[in-house]
Amino acid sequence: MVTISPTRIGKMAFLAYLSVAVSRRPGTVNPTSVVTAFSIATSTARNAQRSFTTAATFPFGRRIGGVGLTFARQLSSVTGQTLDSSSCSSITALRTATLTQEDLATKSNVAHPAYDIISHDVVTEYGAHCTLYRHKKSGAELLSVTSDDDNKVFGITLRTPPSDSTGVPHILEHSVLCGSRKYKTKDPFVQLLAGSLQTFLNAFTYPDRTCYVVASQNTNDFYNLINVYSDAVFFPRAVSDPMVHAQEGWHLELESKEDPLTYKGVVYNEMKGVYSSPDSLLGRECQRSLFPDNTYGVDSGGDPVKIPDLSFEQFAEFHRKFYHPTNSRIYFSGDDDPLKRLELMDTYLEEFNFNPQSKPDSEIVWQSKRYTETLRQQYPYPVGEDQLPTHMVTSNWLLNDRPFTPLEELTLSILDSLLCGTSSSILVKTLMESGLGDAITGGGTSDELLQATFSFGMKGVKPEDVEKVIALVDDTLMNAANAGFDDDDIASKMNTMEFSMREFNTGSFPKGLSFMLGSMSKWLYDESPTEGLKFEEPLADLKQAIEKDGSKIFTDLLKELIVNNAHKSIIEMVPNTTLEATTIKEEEDTLSAIKSSLTDTELDSIIASTKKLKALQAAEDPPEALATLP
Repeated sequence: MVTISPTRIGKMAFLAYLSVAVSRRPGTVNPTSVVTAFSIATSTARNAQRSFTTAATFPFGRRIGGVGLTFARQLSSVTGQTLDSSSCSSITALRTATLTQEDLATKSNVAHPAYDIISHDVVTEYGAHCTLYRHKKSGAELLSVTSDDDNKVFGITLRTPPSDSTGVPHILEHSVLCGSRKYKTKDPFVQLLAGSLQTFLNAFTYPDRTCYVVASQNTNDFYNLINVYSDAVFFPRAVSDPMVHAQEGWHLELESKEDPLTYKGVVYNEMKGVYSSPDSLLGRECQRSLFPDNTYGVDSGGDPVKIPDLSFEQFAEFHRKFYHPTNSRIYFSGDDDPLKRLELMDTYLEEFNFNPQSKPDSEIVWQSKRYTETLRQQYPYPVGEDQLPTHMVTSNWLLNDRPFTPLEELTLSILDSLLCGTSSSILVKTLMESGLGDAITGGGTSDELLQATFSFGMKGVKPEDVEKVIALVDDTLMNAANAGFDDDDIASKMNTMEFSMREFNTGSFPKGLSFMLGSMSKWLYDESPTEGLKFEEPLADLKQAIEKDGSKIFTDLLKELIVNNAHKSIIEMVPNTTLEATTIKEEEDTLSAIKSSLTDTELDSIIASTKKLKALQAAEDPPEALATLP
């Protein structure tokens, strides 16, 4: 399994990407050879940046550090490769422009009778001409970005907030990529990888959305990929074939009546691995503790205990409810023909009528900051008999229950970098030099979703030192709020942030995908997609505030969002040497009780289904199915 982290970095063009953890089907680490992936947001990129710690990976939008982190560092978490100056010769490096801004403006000025034009905008920071359309019949929104980039990008993003932890968004993300109405093979993407010229082929499940993304420098190949992905998203075989849900989600497996009944399934097995990780358990409990009332309090990836509660009917209904074009945000960028984009998507969208309930049903509800005192909770985590019985403890805050202004977003990014961006930052330095633990947990600000959080603590803590860690985090934050930050440190963080924004070096990673995921930081929540890509105005405002009052803008925000914020939780993970065995025993007992309740006829049916599924998995695609692929 490979994890990456989508980030939202202030008002940068790549604002919302890397806090997603990608769990891949069998394949290589390189995303360009991925068949599909489940993404649960983690802090892997933050951990890569902050090499001084082996901090836990955190689910649900754990962003990497502030704006000052270079994009090359971010991309290393996606590709598994270290990017350096040689990346500038990559396929997405800045090239000598062949089109002027006037040319791009003319090229982007396209109308189509099936669409209304909502807005035109130019992201001057990156010379991108953006037109936002709404498909008249289906209500789908489409952002068409015209640029001089030959690495063309297409994506469909849908708001998919789960109401429970059965993992339905994750299972569906796997399942829609298992054949569709037009493309009849069991897994078209295996064949596409063998013959496509794609530069990116993937899918991500966030806590509140699911993204399907392709990229290619070859125009014909690009359109082929768009057709396969669009047909998969809107017309998947999975919603009419229960065997797909059984394979990708979960099923009861039984070879003979004498054998024990077992749970099997791609996502089920994957999440059992995730839930065996102490770091993952800590992250999930931290996130859940801050969001008791909205979708961020459940696990979009799926809790192995809850996954078997998901029926095929519920699975199919989730697709019907959330995978409607009215609930979609469709994205194009690159140097291809803007009119062709509209024509191609109309062939899919014209089959749907506007669904007035689609967007309201998927709206993300704000979690109010309603705690009046700190929520304190303990949970066990599995350790071996030969491991030290140390604790993990993290303090967490819900930062906002209203939208941040652009200036606040940028200020928060710099504040995060000042607090914990490097090994010399005050929180990291103070905790690590205390000797109270082995490594940092939490890693700071997560602002990739609708609401931002801040988490910080330590693992490898002796039981008698837990309270000392909690007090040290609070005291350090209080001292920073009162004393302020060094002028040179602020200047350094600002310079690094500004350089990374202006350079926008994505290495071999598609630049247009960074734009897409950046636009989602606003677009997903029904705001302007291009506002999530601009940074000049808030950057100028922040510089002016610093020039006038020094670090006051940061200390004021620190006091408001953290020091004086009562919506706080403290999560302590306690080692348990019997937890793993207990969990296994509980599953065995559950399955034994299920088997005991079944009739011989029902057992025969499970045995038959097991054989059928294995036969389907082993069977080759027939020639007529392979012939449907482009």
